[in-house]
Amino acid sequence: MSKTTYNTTPIGGAGYFFRGFSLAMQPGTRRFVIIPLFINILLFGAAFGYALTQLDDWINGWLSNLPGWLDWLSYLLWPLLAIALLVILSYFFSTIANWIAAPFNGLLAEHLEAKLTGEAAPDAGIGAIIKDLPRILHREWVKLKYYLPKALGLLILLWIPAVGQTLGPVLWFLFSAWMMTIQYVDYPFDNHKIPFNTMRDALKARRGKSLSFGSLVMLCTMTPILNLFVMPVAVCGATAMWVDHYRQPMLNGRR
Repeated sequence: MSKTTYNTTPIGGAGYFFRGFSLAMQPGTRRFVIIPLFINILLFGAAFGYALTQLDDWINGWLSNLPGWLDWLSYLLWPLLAIALLVILSYFFSTIANWIAAPFNGLLAEHLEAKLTGEAAPDAGIGAIIKDLPRILHREWVKLKYYLPKALGLLILLWIPAVGQTLGPVLWFLFSAWMMTIQYVDYPFDNHKIPFNTMRDALKARRGKSLSFGSLVMLCTMTPILNLFVMPVAVCGATAMWVDHYRQPMLNGRR
C-alpha cells in the first residue's frame, strides 16, 4: 500500500471535529463506526432525555439555597446553572459511553490512522480486542483519576453562593472541553502505548487547538440529537489531528 501524505493545510481544533464527520462516512471506516454510534445513541437517548425532564426541578432546588438578599440573582443564575448542569451531565454520560465503547473507539482510531497514513490495517479480530481490553480499561481509569480531583474542586466551587454560580459554569465548560480533547485524542496515543502524561503534555503544547476541538465536542455533546452522533465523529477528528500534528514527533522520539 502506498503511503499518503499528511495534511499540510492549517486546520484549527474545531476544524478537525468537522473533518471527523466526513471521515466517519468514508468507505472502509463506516463499519467501525457502527458499534460506538449504537452505544452513544442508546445511552444518550435514554439518560440525556430523562435528565432534560428533571433539569428545571434540579435548578430551582439549587437556587433555593441562595440567601434571601440574593433572590434577585435567580433570573441571571438560572441559565448559567442550566449550562453547568448540562456540561456536567454531558461529560458524565460521555464518560460512561466511552468506558463501554473504549475498545471499539480504539479500533476505529487504529483503522482510520492506517487509512490516513496508507499503512497496513491492523488485525481487527475479536481476539485482538479481548487481548487489549485490560490495557484499554486501565487507560480509561488513568483518565478518570486525572479528572476526579479537579472535578470535585469545581463541584465545591459551584456551591459557593454567587461567586461559584457565576464563575463555576465557565470553569466547568473549559475544564470539560479540555477533558473531551484528552478523552478522544488519547485513543490514537494509547494505540501506540504512549504514556498518559506524555500525551497530556503534548496537548498542552497546543492548548489553543486542544481547547477549540474540545469546546466544539462539548457543545455538540450538550445538544440534543447532535449528541447521539458525537462519539465516532470525535474519534475520527481526534485521529486526524494525531496524524497531522503528533504522530511523527511522538514515534520519531521513540526511535
